[in-house]
Amino acid sequence: MLLLRNLVFAIAFYGLSVPIVLFAPVAGLVSRKVLRTYCDGWAAYMAFCARWILGIHVRIEGTIPPGPVFFAAKHQANFEAVDLTRRLDSPAPVMKRELTKIPVWGWAAQRYGGIVADREANAGALRSMMRDARATKAEGRSVLIFPEGTRTALGERPALRSGFAGLYRILGLPVVPIAVHSGHVWPKKGLKRPGTVVFSFGEPIPPGLPRHEIEARVLEAINALN
Repeated sequence: MLLLRNLVFAIAFYGLSVPIVLFAPVAGLVSRKVLRTYCDGWAAYMAFCARWILGIHVRIEGTIPPGPVFFAAKHQANFEAVDLTRRLDSPAPVMKRELTKIPVWGWAAQRYGGIVADREANAGALRSMMRDARATKAEGRSVLIFPEGTRTALGERPALRSGFAGLYRILGLPVVPIAVHSGHVWPKKGLKRPGTVVFSFGEPIPPGLPRHEIEARVLEAINALN
């Protein structure tokens, strides 16, 4: 039954995602607002398929504050990378440069409006990231980052990537940590399973703290469910 559920989900979600992605640039040509609404619809469709085919529910703990704020989330599965954007009112995501090079999707991702992070972290890449951050702040949007940089297995808590502290300083926004428990139902490898994904929103952390303090507080908060 578990295998059957996964097969049906793959056909229903990934099968329809192909034309959705291909038509994303059309929405982007209309306006960024239309593109963001279009992407929210795709995220809602993923959540619908996860709920009714895979048996995956979502539980929200804490309060989602009004923006603009700097959301910092734990990353255990691809699920939260898609689902959180619609729940947080289309924040500007911090995304790897590799994603912007994907044909069709890469153009749409840049049109959506985000902050591009480069793993090389050279001077030019850092200046570009800071320009994106200032533009996002001027637009009055919240920002969403997965500060550990990649998906982690259950129980893992790597140090935060250096780009987080730089963005925290430039944005000057309160940080809202989001503890996530999703890897048990949406593993990096293997079959997806029925269960509950939990998003737990912590209390906002004020801007202006020293780097060691903000990193320690965020690391502890996003791993509260880990």
